[in-house]
Amino acid sequence: MTTSDKNVTPSELSFEHAIGRLEDIVGALENDELDLESSLKAYEEGVQLAKVCMEKLEKAELRIEELEIDDV
Repeated sequence: MTTSDKNVTPSELSFEHAIGRLEDIVGALENDELDLESSLKAYEEGVQLAKVCMEKLEKAELRIEELEIDDV
């Protein structure tokens, strides 16, 4: 996460950036790079990012469905 990203909420991130951050968190958790408190904070952030990504995917899916209906 860059310095400018620290003041950005997960919902404000692009899908690609949120996924990238989520991958970073998973890597840090899998490699035991964090102490317990940091792991809990990272896990919490990861859950928020996963929710944001799912919401963005659902919106994209709905938009695609709308476009398909418009084409009929």
